[in-house]
Amino acid sequence: MKDKKIIVGVTGGIAAYKAAELVRLLVKSGARTRVAMTAGATRFVAPLTFEALSGHRVLWDMFNQEGPGMDHIKWGQEADLMIIAPATAHMMAKMAHGLADDFLSSTLLAATAKVLVCPSMNVQMLMNPAVQANMELLRQRGYTVMAPDQGDLACGTEGPGRLPDPRDILEQAWMMVSNQDLSGLDILVTAGPTVEPLDPVRYISNRSTGKMGYALARAARQRGASVTLVSGPTALNPPYGVTLVRVKTALEMKEAVFDRRAHCHAIVKAAAVSDYRPRERAGQKIKKGAETLGLDLVKNPDILAELGAAKGDSSLVLVGFAAETQSLLVHAQEKLKAKNLDMIVANDVSGTDAGFESDTNRVKILYRDGKMEESPLMSKDEVAHLVLERVRSLVSAKGEEG
Repeated sequence: MKDKKIIVGVTGGIAAYKAAELVRLLVKSGARTRVAMTAGATRFVAPLTFEALSGHRVLWDMFNQEGPGMDHIKWGQEADLMIIAPATAHMMAKMAHGLADDFLSSTLLAATAKVLVCPSMNVQMLMNPAVQANMELLRQRGYTVMAPDQGDLACGTEGPGRLPDPRDILEQAWMMVSNQDLSGLDILVTAGPTVEPLDPVRYISNRSTGKMGYALARAARQRGASVTLVSGPTALNPPYGVTLVRVKTALEMKEAVFDRRAHCHAIVKAAAVSDYRPRERAGQKIKKGAETLGLDLVKNPDILAELGAAKGDSSLVLVGFAAETQSLLVHAQEKLKAKNLDMIVANDVSGTDAGFESDTNRVKILYRDGKMEESPLMSKDEVAHLVLERVRSLVSAKGEEG
């Protein structure tokens, strides 16, 4: 999103206040963000709010512009994307029928940028045949129209009509301005820890937060892939637009992965799967008693190794992760060969600035042909895009071989 030119068009609905969070997120992501408002929108949120968040003047009065008054032409033709959030029924009707009676509608009519429409209104207004017809007409003309969220509405009713979450709007916007170099690919990502119950209260697990796997799923979706995310328990919000499959144990994760692997072009196993599980799970809470307590553990299936054995010489690209505290390269190379991987991403998790619970990572990427590359300290989102760039190259190479 860095340096992309984005215009947020705010119209006169109660959800206009949520547009402030969207602008904040866009600016934080590096986008060069400007805001255009309708006169009605200024009754809900003052233009000064958006000027402070975006760092740019806000336009809403067609006849109170600085200079020659051609901003309604320039803005939409210089931008990479226009986001209408919230998009009221009135604004969508004007867009569908080519009306241009204020700054924002005139900008939209002259725009050459892509347009993302984020409807928000009362559920009965939303379901009105005229509104539905206008939304469909906008889709037919190449606009991207997000489905409204469901829930409690400001009018006191409940149902569809809420403005999509600003984080989801950001993700959709990211997809629209990103290079769709993974379009047409089905990618499965595993993420997070697994938990192995001891009794109804306690379990064995590890420190994985799922951040790396979720970053991979989010980045793959941004780049156009169809993404399935098989996730152990985490506190993270699922990335927008991915198919989320929630699991808890290693056995559940294995079943979920193998049920969905047949049509995958690539599988990226970033989950931290528990190596062992209790042989037996107590039906009731184990009460405190003896000074010591012994646990009889049995080995969990090695999902990555079984995937490697099952893929054989197929075109599937299989990527593993190696989280180590010592002898990083030795263990990663052993894992790469033993599990028939195409690529392995190795990181030392003993430091405080990489690995579990951190927002950054420093990785080494090893390939089956013996090559290795090393990254500097990067955000996990940046690491995700680096890994996916390599995955794309591997998928392309295997396609040429086939």
